[in-house]
Amino acid sequence: MFSVIEKAPIVSEAVANVFRAIAPDDVQLFPVSIEGEAEPYLVVNATRMVDCIDEARCREVQHYPEDSFPEYEGEYRWIYGLRIDASKTGGAHVLRPKKFKTAFIVSEEVKSALEAVGNLGVSFERVTGPHESLPPPHEVQAARGGS
Repeated sequence: MFSVIEKAPIVSEAVANVFRAIAPDDVQLFPVSIEGEAEPYLVVNATRMVDCIDEARCREVQHYPEDSFPEYEGEYRWIYGLRIDASKTGGAHVLRPKKFKTAFIVSEEVKSALEAVGNLGVSFERVTGPHESLPPPHEVQAARGGS
């Protein structure tokens, strides 16, 4: 599975058709008007929230500090190198992790179909399987001269 983007995507009709065909039970599509655009666009809302984060396999996780934001208690502030347990997704093609709702996750099938549409303006990051050989974010920052 792959993480796509971190907000509700606004998509063309061609992209919306991918979600309609592959993940009709996992999303809601809402038409929106974009000033100056004749083509119809839709907002894609992932309706499945799944408790599937594999914290032990994530590179680095940041929780909200205790008593900082009560409405976010128990949720992740940020995750670097997000990894999910695909066996917990219940076969969903599109989902958001329950405690990290900013991630928008799609299956390999959805990813391939979206890439076939082309010119999406998004990138995909694998969230299952092993990590590539990248150092943790604090080491990358130190290597660039950050603190």
